[in-house]
Amino acid sequence: MFNSILTLIRGRAHDAEQAFFDRNAVPLLAQQIRDAAGAIQSARRAVAIAVAQNEQEKSQHAAIIARIADLETRAIAALQKGNDELAREAAEAIAQLEAERDASEKAQAQFTRTIGKLKATVRASEARLQELQRGERLARATAQTQKLSAACDDASSLATLDEAEETLARLQAYQDRCEITANAMKEMDAASRPEIVIEKLANAGFGGPLGPSADDVLARLRERINSAA
Repeated sequence: MFNSILTLIRGRAHDAEQAFFDRNAVPLLAQQIRDAAGAIQSARRAVAIAVAQNEQEKSQHAAIIARIADLETRAIAALQKGNDELAREAAEAIAQLEAERDASEKAQAQFTRTIGKLKATVRASEARLQELQRGERLARATAQTQKLSAACDDASSLATLDEAEETLARLQAYQDRCEITANAMKEMDAASRPEIVIEKLANAGFGGPLGPSADDVLARLRERINSAA
């Protein structure tokens, strides 16, 4: 009996943990993505530092090569003049520099391999991060849609939608009445103004025109042309 109670408690704890995870899966995913983005940014900085160090190593290597060449020239000159002691000192310095040169070349090779691996890792991680970000956006949209669907399935929510649609219909009907009334008022106002009535009569050909017309202007221009001819 006691074992059964413990099993039931563990089962309920597991269910509660799973339910908590399900409720908070979207914000948990968002935080995990932010953590991953921070880690990738740190990896990018590490690659940049490695590249900078490799460039410094290349500069030091070039300086060593130049010093070796200079010492070799001077040592040859010393040998040619019979100064074996100075030539030996130069040879010892050259040997030390050549050891430094070899170590620098090994370091550069190691830097190159490491940088290549780091860049490949960063590229792969960035691709995975972008995929996660797309998935996170889709999950958020799905969660919002599910909330909307649940709200629409609720009877009270459906009643609210019905009321809103009725309110919109009444508002549109009121606006239509206002527009019709305003147009009617404009027409009545225009009909009651004498100048409007006179303009309508003149346009209909009753009485003289109120102003020059295009035909009058053309007739005047033709007369000017005939007079000039």
